Amino acid sequence: MLKLTPRLTALSTLAVVLGVYLTVYGYGTLPPPLSWIFGAGSLPDLYEASMEELQEGLRKGRFTSVDLVKAYFARIDEVNLKGPALRAVIETNPSALKQAAELDEERKTSGPRGPLHGIPILLKDNIATLHEEGMNTTAGSYALLDSIVPGDATVSAKLRAAGAILLGKASLSEWANFRGLVPSGFCGRGGQCVSPYVPLGDPSGSSSGSGVAVAIGLAAGALGSETDGSIISPSNNNNIVGLKPTVGLTSRAGVIPISEHQDSVGPMCRTVADCAIILSAIAGRDPHDNYTLGQLATVPDYTKSLRRDGLKGARLGVPRKVLEGADANILIAFNEALEVLRTLGAKVVDPADFEGEGEHGWNAEKEDVVLCGDLKVNVNSYLSKLVEVPTGTRTLADLIEFNKTHADKELVEPFWNDQSRFIKSESTPQDVAYFDALAHGYRMGRELGIDGVLKRYDVDAIVMPASEASQPAAVAGYPIISVSLGFQPPDVPLGEAAPTRMNGPGMPFGIAFLGTAYSEETLFKYAYAYEQATKHRLRRRAYEEAVPKAQLKDVMKH
Repeated sequence: MLKLTPRLTALSTLAVVLGVYLTVYGYGTLPPPLSWIFGAGSLPDLYEASMEELQEGLRKGRFTSVDLVKAYFARIDEVNLKGPALRAVIETNPSALKQAAELDEERKTSGPRGPLHGIPILLKDNIATLHEEGMNTTAGSYALLDSIVPGDATVSAKLRAAGAILLGKASLSEWANFRGLVPSGFCGRGGQCVSPYVPLGDPSGSSSGSGVAVAIGLAAGALGSETDGSIISPSNNNNIVGLKPTVGLTSRAGVIPISEHQDSVGPMCRTVADCAIILSAIAGRDPHDNYTLGQLATVPDYTKSLRRDGLKGARLGVPRKVLEGADANILIAFNEALEVLRTLGAKVVDPADFEGEGEHGWNAEKEDVVLCGDLKVNVNSYLSKLVEVPTGTRTLADLIEFNKTHADKELVEPFWNDQSRFIKSESTPQDVAYFDALAHGYRMGRELGIDGVLKRYDVDAIVMPASEASQPAAVAGYPIISVSLGFQPPDVPLGEAAPTRMNGPGMPFGIAFLGTAYSEETLFKYAYAYEQATKHRLRRRAYEEAVPKAQLKDVMKH
């Protein structure tokens, strides 16, 4: 009889395991669980995993896209309605596992389409997706529940074409924070979204759910939309990277609007590199959005702008007057950041102020005239194109009446009962005052604003605390990117929750880079160099209860 040595025992055990495994799974490419069992590599922590890390694991067979979807679903289940009840996700995609399986099979047979192949992405719930797939598109409102959209929004279709998995719909400040004066992060369908960094903290808006979900790894990345601050502000508050592109770089076709002059769809991720990957996929001309026809015919590969020495030789302007009255702790961190920029080779021109009337060089009241004037026209146009609306909501006036009739769901006391901006928009015409306000915004945001600073001070971009940065880029229609800068210190008082807290120990904040139209490549270069030199995001995690525990290993072992 053969005497089994330890080596032979191990080999015989391995042979048995392989035999059983191949009997079950067949003799093709080994599925990921086996490569994991036998040490093909460690599994990424989904709290922080980048798209590059996920692609490496998929490429090497450590896990599948089906595993990824299951793991993200498990993470959402832990903290979305249970536990801390962050309410970042309104609904998940019932077709996501099917999409993932198809993309896994495609990877085996013909290879990946690109860096988004098999990567799960959340979409803000104002971005349309195929109705037959099983998800709603409602802007967070019961008024559009079960409505049927004509098809994918252009950006959704572009993500599909790139191989991304549409994981679900992220919550938002209802109607992109333009219904009325209600706390950021609230919508009728989703309830009150809250921060993962401060219990009951303000998640900011309107892309609240996208910001919260990305911050704690409920998806690999997300799409948000911005009219004024709706990507940058939740990115600032949730310790992530957010890019609002030039108006017209990404299509708004199929996106529930506020203003055709200021709306822009952009990526929200944990890293600058991931934002560059998504933007490369969703940018481009679209005949269904004439604003996109002014860009170059060929979409740049924005990942080529990611250089660690990207700040060397850069000239950056600091508009100091705008920062008067800003949070003291943010200003301390911002001034320290300027020194970092200098050590990385940038020339900082400080001050480099905006021109024009008013404290900030632009006028918020005039901006509101434009947004209110646009909302009625743009929303009515969107609603008219829906295939079916079970509630009969086809105009802004219908929306106002629906909310009154369904106040128990929409106008919820005591914090969420306002729709004053809807009412103001219904009575704001696109008249002479509207067109004067539009021209004023362009002038103050462009020639006396961003372009003015770039020219007068011979700088390449503007740098500011993200908390103060959104409006000049908004009224100009120009790009802005926010990167993690720091966190409020432990001795900051915990604000009263009414219903959310505006501040507290550990509340994140960011730094923003602004540029002229279509300067995204330059902004990516600067933001990436700063991010890689500082890695501020990694200095603090969300509070313990808000951190999902589910990981890939938990779904793969079953």
